[in-house]
Amino acid sequence: MVNPTITNAIDRVGPRIKEFRTRRDITLTELSAETGISVSTLSRLEKGERKPSLELLLPIALALQTPLDELIAVPRIADPRVVVAPRTVSGRTIQPLTARREGLQAFKITIPRGQSDPDPVTHDGYEWLYVLSGHLRLILGDHDVVLGPGEVAEFETTVPHWFGSAGRGPVEILSLFGAQGQRMHVRARSTRAAAPGSSPDVRRSRRRAAPSTGATSTG
Repeated sequence: MVNPTITNAIDRVGPRIKEFRTRRDITLTELSAETGISVSTLSRLEKGERKPSLELLLPIALALQTPLDELIAVPRIADPRVVVAPRTVSGRTIQPLTARREGLQAFKITIPRGQSDPDPVTHDGYEWLYVLSGHLRLILGDHDVVLGPGEVAEFETTVPHWFGSAGRGPVEILSLFGAQGQRMHVRARSTRAAAPGSSPDVRRSRRRAAPSTGATSTG
């Protein structure tokens, strides 16, 4: 008898191929030209009318620039711990807290003091920041605020924004955002100066983050 987990994973391959393809604005015709697989075969594969094989999945994964394991998305059964090496980008230490590179992602970011001059950027998405330690300076459009430990900010990332350390030491934050928040930044400087401490278009709270209960959110 075939393992139900494997069966479910196979059934989801077609829809996931379509999801990755449409997310990258690639047509079936373009994917066909890139992989050498006919449009009709790709269409049947996405609809679940054709069983996926390694011969089909490898060129599709390469064309979509997606790891094969993400395309198949077999549920993890072994060790659930997330072990992803941190990386340093422009002096900032970024520690991924989620293994998957799609959907909602979490990062712990450490920013050294006096790192650089504010250079607001924009990108699609919605960002949520929680200050763990230190003080975070957040520039959002025309607003310039400082958040301390336990404070939270959330905002549309289509608004020009920048954040960095506001104190004499580094600041450590948690950052949450969706897949579109990973797109390349487009530089867009704010043209109006903001008075420090003015009210920004962000939500601030001194409530500490509640510990995880292990429940799965459906919202």
